Amino acid sequence: MAKPAGRIMGIDFGMKHIGVALSDELRVIARGYETVNWNGVDDSWAVNRISEIVKEMKVNAIVLGKPTRTDGTRSETEEKAEAFGEKIREATGIEPVYKDERFTTVIASRYLHDCNMNAKKQKKIIDQVAAEIILQEYLDML
Repeated sequence: MAKPAGRIMGIDFGMKHIGVALSDELRVIARGYETVNWNGVDDSWAVNRISEIVKEMKVNAIVLGKPTRTDGTRSETEEKAEAFGEKIREATGIEPVYKDERFTTVIASRYLHDCNMNAKKQKKIIDQVAAEIILQEYLDML
């Protein structure tokens, strides 16, 4: 049975930066796309920007990283990520799939360090790379 086609968006939710990655149309490869910055309080600008990307890039599925604690208890950030996901659903009509994102930023940081990227450049794209990891792991499961 063939995989459905169409672009998937991966989101690494953070309280200041939201990493966005996109798949190719065949849902094989994830690529970092943009880091959406926000103030951690009013997420309306971030929701609007992500909605614009969904329309521009013809996204038809969204994977949202959910920061689950290693002990299984719920965190404030996890609750905020779910609330953000609901706002994304309302704005785009796409129900996000939630994926455990534990350690993705650490993995992204190590990857960028191994690529000999300096800290200043890493800071600009680390959230995109974390979103890319979340999305690629999801694509590999399909």
